[in-house]
Amino acid sequence: MKQIFHQILYSLMALLVLASTVSWTVDKHICMGRVMDISLFAHADDCGMDMDMETSCCDEESFTVQGQDDLKIALEKFDLGQQVFLVSFVQTYFQLFDLDSDEPSTFNAYNPPPLIRDVQVLDQIFLI
Repeated sequence: MKQIFHQILYSLMALLVLASTVSWTVDKHICMGRVMDISLFAHADDCGMDMDMETSCCDEESFTVQGQDDLKIALEKFDLGQQVFLVSFVQTYFQLFDLDSDEPSTFNAYNPPPLIRDVQVLDQIFLI
């Protein structure tokens, strides 16, 4: 279960890095105030009306979301308080998932006594 969780987390982080580094351009064709076509990777198709007229009812809109170019974060940019917080957070986070504890169990060699009769039922003693 832990390995599956880590694989899902790694995949989501890879997609996040990919989405943040790629630039996205969205084109919209608007005719008479209504959006006729939206395109993510190519030029938006027009509605078929002639856009060469002086009073054209159509409009083209385009906006670009720029991706990041520099993804390397230097620890020198953090002040001492941020570095202490980052190191302590990472250490406690990894200790949270440390399930392989070597604590000795004292009940491994213990065999319970054989149940011959149920004493609680025989004596009518019940915990409420």
